Amino acid sequence: MDYVVGQVVKATAGRDKDGFFIIKEIDGRFAYIVNGKQRKVDSPKKKKIIHLMPTSTVVQEFKTNREVVRSLSKFLDKK
Repeated sequence: MDYVVGQVVKATAGRDKDGFFIIKEIDGRFAYIVNGKQRKVDSPKKKKIIHLMPTSTVVQEFKTNREVVRSLSKFLDKK
């Protein structure tokens, strides 16, 4: 599956395992992900795409940490 900027993904490996994130940028085999709390918009986490599981949700607005947290809140409630 192709990943796109703004797509909500779930981490499948590492310290961030089982967490939900938004892809801020894609660079080859890496994606830069944010969640608005530990991984802020101005300092995203670089993660290999193979360690991410895509969802069908794509967020249009995520310029601030508050917007990221608000967009991910519906996924965090499912835990």
